[in-house]
Amino acid sequence: MNINKDALTHLKAVMAMVFWGMSYLWSKKVFEFIDPASTVFFRLIISTIFLFLLLVVRKQIPRLNKEQIKLLAVAALFNPFLYFLSENYGLKHVSPTLSSVIIAMIPVFMPLVAFFTLRERVSLINIIGLFVSFSGVLIMVVDRSFNLSASPLGLALLFMAVGSALVHGIILRKLTFSMEPLAIIAIENSIGVIYLIPFLFFTGGAQAFVLPLNGELLINLLALGIFASSAAYVFYAATVKQFGITRANFYANLIPVFTAFFSWLLLGEIIGLDKLAGITLVISGVVLAQKRSKISIKQ
Repeated sequence: MNINKDALTHLKAVMAMVFWGMSYLWSKKVFEFIDPASTVFFRLIISTIFLFLLLVVRKQIPRLNKEQIKLLAVAALFNPFLYFLSENYGLKHVSPTLSSVIIAMIPVFMPLVAFFTLRERVSLINIIGLFVSFSGVLIMVVDRSFNLSASPLGLALLFMAVGSALVHGIILRKLTFSMEPLAIIAIENSIGVIYLIPFLFFTGGAQAFVLPLNGELLINLLALGIFASSAAYVFYAATVKQFGITRANFYANLIPVFTAFFSWLLLGEIIGLDKLAGITLVISGVVLAQKRSKISIKQ
C-alpha cells in the first residue's frame, strides 16, 4: 500500500466534500438572481472551460473510443444533467442543510448497488461505520419529537438526485479503468451543457441564456463552476479510481457536516448540542468506514 498516495486521496475526498458542502450556500445565493436550470447551465459552462484549459495546458486531451463515448454520453445524462436539475430545483424548496443530508444518503444505497453491479466487497467494519455515520446525519435533522417538515416536491426532487448519482457512480467507476478523472469530468460537463440547451430553450426561452451583470452572482457562479463542478468532481473521481465507488461514497456523509458548519459561519445558523453530537458521529463513522477488516461480504 502506498501510504502517501492513500493520504493524498483521503485529502482529495475531504476537499471534494468541503466544496460540495459549500455549494448549497453558493446555489442559494445564485437563486436570488437566476433560476435553478440556468444556474446549472452557467456553472457547467464555467466548469467546462476551466477543465479543458487544464487539459490543454497539461497536454492530456484524450482520444476516445466508441465504448468510452457511449459511457460518457449516458453518464452525463444522469450527472450532471438529471442530478443537477433535480438537486437544484429540490434545493429551491428545501433548506441547504436538509438538502445536503438527503444527498448524503447516497452512501447508504451505494454499497448495495456496487455489490450487485461491480462485485465490490464490503467489509463488516465498513457497514458499521456507515450506520454510525448515517445515525449522526439523522440526529442533525430530526428533532426530539421525531418531526421533519419539508416540501414533498423538494424531497422528491432530491431523492431523484440521489438515484441519478447512484447510476452515475457505477458508470464513473467503469470509466476510471480507462480514463483519467480530469478528462472524464471535463467531457461529462461539456455533454451536460449540450443536454441543457434544448431544456432551457423550451422551458425558459431566450432569457434563460442571459446572465445578469451582478458581482455577487458572478462570484458565486464562479465558485460553483470551479470548485463544486470542477475540482470537487475531479477529486471525487480520483477517489473512486483509488478506493472504489463504495469507499469513496462513504465520504458523502461529511457533506451535511460542512454545510452546517458554513451555514453557521456565514449565515449565522445555530448549531446546538444535537447537531454537534451528530457531527461527531458522522466523522467517527467515516473514519470507521475507511478501515479494513478481515470479514467482508462477497459473492
